[in-house]
Amino acid sequence: QVQLVESGGGLVQAGGSLRLSCAASGSLFRISTMGWYRRAPGEQRELVASITSGGSTDYADSVKGRITISRDNAKNTVYLQMSSLTPDDTGVYYCNAVGSTYAGRWVPLDAWGQGTLVTVSS
Repeated sequence: QVQLVESGGGLVQAGGSLRLSCAASGSLFRISTMGWYRRAPGEQRELVASITSGGSTDYADSVKGRITISRDNAKNTVYLQMSSLTPDDTGVYYCNAVGSTYAGRWVPLDAWGQGTLVTVSS
């Protein structure tokens, strides 16, 4: 079983910065893609950014140029550096990991963290 633990959320003023971290732990797993999703109040959860094990990244149009995703494969940790934050960035940020895990045989892995709240005040 794989657990994802997020940290780094909080309250920040518009224009400020935050860095989120998400560490994966467990036994016998391989992660291909890690990503961050956001669920704004009253909205559906949406992709913010993702990164593959090879370093390829994908960003939502709304965050391009302001948010950077990075990853430390040795630590199974993904980061989200957010700057020039606006109130529209407010929401619960969830970490996601896709890959495979061993449970007698290798099976697909699609794990989620518990979420960390980011609040941007105007």
